[in-house]
Amino acid sequence: MLVQLVGIGKIVTFSSGKMRRYKNFVLLPLSKRKFCQECQQLLLPAEWEEHCGHQFLCNISTAQLKSPSQLLYPLENKKTNAQYLFADRSCQFLLDLIIALGFRRVLSVGTPRLHEMIQSKASQEEDFRVRSLLLDIDFRYSQFYTEDEFCHYNMFNHYFFGGEAAHETCRQFFYQDKDEKVIMVTDPPFGGLVEALASSFKKLMAMWKETNKEGHNSQEMPMIWIFPYFFESRILEFFPSFNMMDYQVDYDNHALYKHGKTGRRQSPVRIFTNISPSTIVLPVEEGYRLCAICQRYVSSGNQHCEICNSCTSKDGRRWKHCALCNKCVKPSWFHCSNCNCCALQDHACERTEAGCFVCGKAGHKRNSCPRLSLTKTACQTDKKKRQKTPKKVKMGICKRSAVKHAIFARKRIKKKKKRPSLPC
Repeated sequence: MLVQLVGIGKIVTFSSGKMRRYKNFVLLPLSKRKFCQECQQLLLPAEWEEHCGHQFLCNISTAQLKSPSQLLYPLENKKTNAQYLFADRSCQFLLDLIIALGFRRVLSVGTPRLHEMIQSKASQEEDFRVRSLLLDIDFRYSQFYTEDEFCHYNMFNHYFFGGEAAHETCRQFFYQDKDEKVIMVTDPPFGGLVEALASSFKKLMAMWKETNKEGHNSQEMPMIWIFPYFFESRILEFFPSFNMMDYQVDYDNHALYKHGKTGRRQSPVRIFTNISPSTIVLPVEEGYRLCAICQRYVSSGNQHCEICNSCTSKDGRRWKHCALCNKCVKPSWFHCSNCNCCALQDHACERTEAGCFVCGKAGHKRNSCPRLSLTKTACQTDKKKRQKTPKKVKMGICKRSAVKHAIFARKRIKKKKKRPSLPC
């Protein structure tokens, strides 16, 4: 909670005249450009004393200012942030794909590397027409971008920290001319709840639909969702129009999701999109090929299954078809007659080893356990006893009060009889 409060304090600092402050920083000579690594903040000369005990990065170049994701520390706390950044290879592929598909506006939701690549090319190349708006939970980017380029945003609850002004910035970005198509590219934390993310993305789609009512009533906003392939069923549950592409997305600061000696041979991160797969060309030099039957690009190891009539591999390896399961499975899996499905050869067979939850014995389930019926009978007997106890107590109290009343009445009668009668 303390971190959030400190963060909010910094947001206020960055928001008040932040572009004037940024311009003053750019005008400084290279020797006076300092960045506080502890506070993650660009420093003007008047602020040096306040940070005298902190570690600085000096001689901040213009190229570093245009690539803040390389200047800032990634927030890698898996419980709260898990901020992993695209490798240059994947980032360049995404930008090339966006341009090839004819999109001119990119809503970058949690993709700072893609946003800064677009911003950098727009400042360097006069004929570069692509624009980007970054929506991100990391408030530190607000010191590098204007309100028209960055909105502090929480994608899990569709919350704009800038209020109605930030909402309006996003709405204005969605307004498009005939030659300015909009696409949303998002790279959420992999530990995030898919249902919450899908809810926020649908609200962004609805906002796009409201601002572009003419000719878009029956369409979805084009979208690229980058997520691990094993979440495919969950994503398709909320977005049935999506398809998963075979392209493997890599990250710079993730030990598992990148190529090389320290990473996996195959990254599990994929592209989910509502754009037609036939229009997405994957790089042949990276091992992708066109499947003439499916009319889409797939990885080199993903062979077409004639029985399933599709390229079925999810992880880049060649999968095999199981006639008993009636589907393709991983090459390391085998059909288990006990489980009646395919699994690893040394898996724990659930149907043979798993016993009843009540008695622990195999051969029956909890609902048909004989011990459960005995337990139910015993519970019912105890319940009846508990129900009868208050009645007996109540009857006993009534009997005692009746006896006392009778005794008291008899005593009164005896006293009356003993009283002497007065003379006339």
